[in-house]
Amino acid sequence: MKDRAPSHHRPQTPVRLVLPRDTTSGARSWWNRAVLRRPVTQLDLLPRRVRVHAVAETSAALRRITFRGAADAGSGADGDAAGATTLSALRSPGPDDHVRVFLPDPATGILHPPRLTADGALQRPAGQVSISREMTVRATRTADGVAEVDIDWVLHGDALGGEEGPASAWAARAAVGDEVVLVGPTTSRGVPDGIGRLTLVGDETGLPALARWVAAVRPDVPVQAIVEIGDDVDEAFVEDELGRAVVEILYRTDGPGQLVDAVRALVPLDADEVVVGAGEATDLAGVRRDLLRAGADADRLELRGYWRRGVVNLDPEAPLDGAQWGAGVGAGS
Repeated sequence: MKDRAPSHHRPQTPVRLVLPRDTTSGARSWWNRAVLRRPVTQLDLLPRRVRVHAVAETSAALRRITFRGAADAGSGADGDAAGATTLSALRSPGPDDHVRVFLPDPATGILHPPRLTADGALQRPAGQVSISREMTVRATRTADGVAEVDIDWVLHGDALGGEEGPASAWAARAAVGDEVVLVGPTTSRGVPDGIGRLTLVGDETGLPALARWVAAVRPDVPVQAIVEIGDDVDEAFVEDELGRAVVEILYRTDGPGQLVDAVRALVPLDADEVVVGAGEATDLAGVRRDLLRAGADADRLELRGYWRRGVVNLDPEAPLDGAQWGAGVGAGS
């Protein structure tokens, strides 16, 4: 991210930024094309005890928390399953890989880490409060010879108009030295070959994954992003995160349905175009429904709900609408 003071300026009139599209008949064809498949890598199910190394306020409602292994931070190996692994072994090759973050008991501040059973399953401690959330890995690296992992957090009570949950409450108060446990990623899905154009759709909760998609595709692939944000999210940070993408920003306070309308204006899609979505599940369900009805191939739509209005701790692998699509439209993911 560029070194820039937060800005909350909003243009008087929204400006639609659209990359030029190929309007030839061949580019609009949806038949006789190879099916896109994302390569899948199975990774080890390992809990890792980590410690907060740095906290950055990237917007009023966003925090970037950098973790290092607890042993690397000087805590010493405590002998339990979570403390016996190293952060340097964590792999996250896919753009939307996620880890499960186990948080301390909000009432006591005590962290009760999960353990691996003899058959390799993850087991929460019996009789203890064990809170966890699925979070996208924003970045991994080695700094000064020590492995680090960045995870971005949205303070949901502010940005998304709801009550503050235990995960956002922890992130809002996180300080250097605080400990959590990271589990995973267990399955990584890479970027398929054959992407000629990339369209990104989502909100601030999906920004880490969308940013990683920009970096993952070939540099000659045109990328356009449509991102809905709250007023307490810095537009400049969103644009910096998405790098070379042409970015259109929508504002949640302007009303519902904006993502669906914005994507509807892009159809028909190019034959080699892939649409990646990460954000509120109901909005993305509408996006996918419209794209499928417009003739888009289901295998070129990668849409995941990271949260749903009125639902706590949504599973990112759950179907967007909780049910199958109607006949002739497609199947839920």
